Amino acid sequence: MDATAIALSARLAGVTLLVLLPLAVLLGRWLAVTRTRFKPWIEGLLALPLVLPPTVVGYYLLVAMGNQSALGRLFEALVGHALAFSFGGLVFASVLVNIPFAVQPVQRAFESIAPDLREAAQCCGLTRWQALWRIELPLAWPGLLSAAVLTFAHTLGEFGVVLMVGGNIPGETQTVAISIYDRTQSFDHASAGAMAALLLVISLVTMAVSYGLVERLMRRRRSA
Repeated sequence: MDATAIALSARLAGVTLLVLLPLAVLLGRWLAVTRTRFKPWIEGLLALPLVLPPTVVGYYLLVAMGNQSALGRLFEALVGHALAFSFGGLVFASVLVNIPFAVQPVQRAFESIAPDLREAAQCCGLTRWQALWRIELPLAWPGLLSAAVLTFAHTLGEFGVVLMVGGNIPGETQTVAISIYDRTQSFDHASAGAMAALLLVISLVTMAVSYGLVERLMRRRRSA
């Protein structure tokens, strides 16, 4: 077991979740209620990481974060080191790659809320922010839970984009998925198998718990 790579993957998943979930709530809620004619194009853009090969996504992110890009030069001027091939670069890439896994469940949850509830909240004098916190978020909680679980689990197992953007620096950018690849290449099948089994168990448990909690919440809502 590569404990360092496992800890780094868990840290990356946690930071990605903390950064992305609030953004997913705002973006998912806006997509659920907007009537702009550009909505299909925006949804398609956000869903691109689901259909593009990870190497394609990783290539464009690497170009965007390189030393020749404005973002890369700004980050290096502020922090003192390059954005690419660093943990900060992994976080940036992970947030972008996981957007569809976070936004889509949240959007569907907000779309399931009856428009009459939002109108009733306005009639009661609640602002949009107050209605969001007091009414919509409690109703959309199953979607938020699904988004959190999917984002965390997908980040743990991400390989292609992480390798393209972060390389393979032990203790800095070598996640558990890359460590499994390294062990397989060096014919250390025992270590690779153990870490692969760990990822399998974590993914299965998190998904099962997520589905179970969502089902329980939906039952409570129907019986209320």
